[in-house]
Amino acid sequence: MSQFSFEVLPPLKGSGTKALFRTIDLLKDYNPNYINITTHRSEYIYKEQADGTFIKSRVRRRPGTIAVASAIMQKYNIKVVPHVVCSGFSREDIEYMLLDLQFLGINDILILRGDKAKDDAQFRPEPNGHSHATDLIEQVNLFNSGKFLDGSDIKVQGTPFSYGVACYPEKHEEAPNPDFDLRILKQKQDLGAQYAVTQLFYDNRNYFRFVENARKAGITIPIIPGIKPLAKMSQLTVVPKTFHVDIPKELADEASKLKTDEEVAQLGIEWGISQCRELLKAGVPSLHFYTVSAVNSINEILKQL
Repeated sequence: MSQFSFEVLPPLKGSGTKALFRTIDLLKDYNPNYINITTHRSEYIYKEQADGTFIKSRVRRRPGTIAVASAIMQKYNIKVVPHVVCSGFSREDIEYMLLDLQFLGINDILILRGDKAKDDAQFRPEPNGHSHATDLIEQVNLFNSGKFLDGSDIKVQGTPFSYGVACYPEKHEEAPNPDFDLRILKQKQDLGAQYAVTQLFYDNRNYFRFVENARKAGITIPIIPGIKPLAKMSQLTVVPKTFHVDIPKELADEASKLKTDEEVAQLGIEWGISQCRELLKAGVPSLHFYTVSAVNSINEILKQL
């Protein structure tokens, strides 16, 4: 099966690439279309001093998205599509990121707003940053047109970026309603997005309903389903809370009968195979897998597909 892609995280600061490359080694022989590399914002932490006071300092736990993308491209000769996000970055940060990517010959990106900071009640952009993915798209479009943020010309223009965006079959957590959510996706398309990748989901009915409503709203770009197999007992509560998605009653009922993570992982594989087969039969553009905590399960699913 060649119509698939998957997402990986850059290694934690200082931990090396061994685990990352193990993930790619396990999945590369299935001939992925591309590999996404996530981008993570810096966070503020409070370090206690000897006198009992605290100092606020900034830590970026997963640096190196661009370096990791380059390393994957060189080691495996597989297309890479790094995330470019609003969260934690200023407009100038993003401009330099785009320049670095062009120097490396990486011209495909996934444009996202990104997550809010852990301690924030709602998303807050960096000073001179973007509040919305649509704003970031406009910056990329400006760059593609040969202009820097200050209006000056880019003297030597590289290959323009093509880009995808995110979408949410069960609605973005901050959208007031599904119609509003679709309106934002339509804006992303009209600004130049070439495809959309969904948030993970476990009920294909939600995906099919979302695509049907998107087409009615004039959204014509490919909508790629995002899959993340259940792999641990704890995910029954963590996944709905973290990703704001429902776990179908049938899956939750079966999982609640099990006693070990190994049993849940096997159920997740079986559910994932069934889910993917139904999606492929329906003619989806491709499948996109989220690998965190699930790479072995994804390997088993791909074997069956």
